[in-house]
Amino acid sequence: MNERVWRKSSRSGTSVNCVEVALSPDTAGVRDSKNRAAGHFTVPAATWGFFLQDLKSGRFDRSR
Repeated sequence: MNERVWRKSSRSGTSVNCVEVALSPDTAGVRDSKNRAAGHFTVPAATWGFFLQDLKSGRFDRSR
């Protein structure tokens, strides 16, 4: 994953308290933007897609 392009959400602005994601056709790597040397975890691309769908649906909103 180190050779991949790591991206931070454009909604993060200049904040350093974010996660970064590196996508490949098969996987998504996730790491802490303020501690990149700590490593990352990897999930299947389909799992990452389901997670994003749940985020967009509001499933994790505290008000629910």
